[in-house]
Amino acid sequence: MARIAGVDLPRRKRIEIALTYIYGIGRTTANKILKEINLDPNTSTDDLTDVEVNNIRKVIDSNYKVEGELRSEVSMNIKRLMDLGCYRGLRHRRGLPANGQRTKTNARTRKGPKRSAIKKKGPAKKK
Repeated sequence: MARIAGVDLPRRKRIEIALTYIYGIGRTTANKILKEINLDPNTSTDDLTDVEVNNIRKVIDSNYKVEGELRSEVSMNIKRLMDLGCYRGLRHRRGLPANGQRTKTNARTRKGPKRSAIKKKGPAKKK
């Protein structure tokens, strides 16, 4: 099993798809990496040699931010927005959508499960 950037690549998958299991690498980036080292995208991860795995590792380490480094950069960017007090930072702080989506309906992913409103009893009627 190939291990790149701290992630075990899945067995019996095309290397083009297997590279997308690494945080920060999608299909386009995976294809760029494979083209750079002249490796067929249809190659199975089981068929990779140690040399090929090392070549992939070198390209990723030198040219791309992935996994922990990328996650920390994203969280620092969000923290910076929150510290500045800009609109997007306030939305992140309140746990609401930051990019102008509607919130009257939808936005349940950010807002969490719906909380039902508790109806108050009115004053008791006198007879």
